[in-house]
Amino acid sequence: MSEEKPSQKMSISRREFAVTTLAAGFALSTQPVAAETITTDATGLTAGEVKIPVKDGTIPAYRAVPDKGGPFPTVLVVQEIFGVHEHIKDVCRRLAKLGYLAIAPEMYARQGDVSKLELQEIISKVVSKVPDAQVMSDLDATVEWAKKTGNGDTAKLGITGFCWGGRVVWLYAAHNPNLKAGVAWYGRLSGAGKATELQPKYPIDLAGEVKAPVLGLYGEKDTGIPVKDVEAMRAALKKADKPGEIVVYPEAPHAFFADYRPSFRKEAAEDGWKKLKEWFKKNGVA
Repeated sequence: MSEEKPSQKMSISRREFAVTTLAAGFALSTQPVAAETITTDATGLTAGEVKIPVKDGTIPAYRAVPDKGGPFPTVLVVQEIFGVHEHIKDVCRRLAKLGYLAIAPEMYARQGDVSKLELQEIISKVVSKVPDAQVMSDLDATVEWAKKTGNGDTAKLGITGFCWGGRVVWLYAAHNPNLKAGVAWYGRLSGAGKATELQPKYPIDLAGEVKAPVLGLYGEKDTGIPVKDVEAMRAALKKADKPGEIVVYPEAPHAFFADYRPSFRKEAAEDGWKKLKEWFKKNGVA
């Protein structure tokens, strides 16, 4: 009898976790891929999929790290709404080339595979069902995994995220007192009446609880995140006397860093990446 229990437990785990391996290539809803897409090779890196133990099983993640030396400053990379697809993997490799252990855990592992869904289905069938508490817990587990590998110096911990993940950066900066710095790329700041039981608070609600300096990078022409929300967040941080900086790029739309999409704006993207590097170095993630 005792020999059957582990296999029974494993089968339950497989049913509960909708995503057990990362998608290959780019998410369906982001195609066709633009000609400007940046591809970073893995020369000099150890890069690929790993499994992160979490409290109720394991989730897949993409990890990139220099193949010699270490331990390295650790950066959590939080996916866009499209999950951990090729663009997010490439961002990890870019960071690894700078000397970081960069890791992107699949945040929707329990709720569903978004790689073959259209945008509205991603939102209604998956994203709306992902609890913020689960995301915070999985990121904590990812930090612990990085520490245990011996390759990650988690005393020098940073986080960056895009779109859906940009909001998560602000939340994690309020959640983890050991975080050194965050960089949020066009993450939603206000719920605009859309807070739910699973996603009860937005960054502006947590401005007074931010424990690490966050650099927010936003586009003036972002139709989903109006400049008034950005200015309100800036004011809330100042009122709470919290460290941080917000940059708004004139004429830039949402997802201006996404080089594989029509929204890509080279000048803003390159400046944002430069500021990310400076921000991490300035705040102890180096």
